[in-house]
Amino acid sequence: MRIFYAVQATGNGHISRAMEILPALSQYGEVDVFLSGSNATLKADLPVIMRSKGISLHYTSKGKINFLKTALNIDPMHVLKYAKGLPLKQYDLVLNDFESITSLACKWQRVPSVHFGHQASFASAKTPRPRHKNFMGEAILKYYASGTVSVGLHFAPYDQYILPPVIKTEIRNAQPTKQDFICVYLPSCSDEMLFPYLSQIKDCSFHVFSRQTTYITTKQNCTFFPVDKALFNLNLTHCQGIITNAGFETPAEAMALNKKILAIPIGGQYEQQCNAAALANLGVLTLNKIDLHFTEKVRQWLDLPDTVYDHSFSRSTAHIIEEMMQIAAKEQVFTSQSHQLLFE
Repeated sequence: MRIFYAVQATGNGHISRAMEILPALSQYGEVDVFLSGSNATLKADLPVIMRSKGISLHYTSKGKINFLKTALNIDPMHVLKYAKGLPLKQYDLVLNDFESITSLACKWQRVPSVHFGHQASFASAKTPRPRHKNFMGEAILKYYASGTVSVGLHFAPYDQYILPPVIKTEIRNAQPTKQDFICVYLPSCSDEMLFPYLSQIKDCSFHVFSRQTTYITTKQNCTFFPVDKALFNLNLTHCQGIITNAGFETPAEAMALNKKILAIPIGGQYEQQCNAAALANLGVLTLNKIDLHFTEKVRQWLDLPDTVYDHSFSRSTAHIIEEMMQIAAKEQVFTSQSHQLLFE
């Protein structure tokens, strides 16, 4: 079987998940990856056959979406060219992790697909939302990328076809400890913005993973690390807790390691506001933004007891991929020939 796997490369989370999924997915056939996006910092160790700058989100130094820069970097002719040129009919299964060009191409070429990933969970109205829904945010989640069937990943089974988070093998097999430092991963915030707040908490050490840093450097109680998969996994495994955006992969891994979490959604990113609502329901402290009171709020968070997480929803990556493939077969997303070969 030939599998076309479209991966969103805005940020590092989708790429990290794809690298974890690939070995399990490859058990079902030959996988070709289409990578779309231009502002990830993690090296994609994937069988990429095509790459596009896609439609990438850009951020201000204060952690908010830069709508003007995002809009100026959209090239409609580029998007249309790729959507028409993707050879989707050569594949037995199209798997789409929140990638808009592939979603458009499937509609034009009348090729069925599985929308698979965290954003696919928002196809269900039962998936947590913030108290005040955002019309534009809901529209992006609904129309930016879609598929014949949506198989979501989330913190809890809010509805059918919502599976557990994919946790990297090295995190799943780790032996966590709680050493005397806090891990900080806020890639949408600059070092210059964070340091004045964190440096005031002199009795606590912070390990800050930064897009701006190319080598490890220490300034007072803050050590700045470049974004590196192995370094980050090591620090996450042995930290007392983590301060991070309200994304999906990092909070999920922190919960798998039983780490205390302080989550801050990126300004203007509705999906993260939804994640923050879900995390708050699970007992995680969330902040709406970083403001003048941030230092005091971090101090208060440090004094809170550790959160106890429910791990009953946890499954191996191979099990998650197996369930996704079974759903794809049930919803008749495969070609008839590949379906017969896979399940006979």
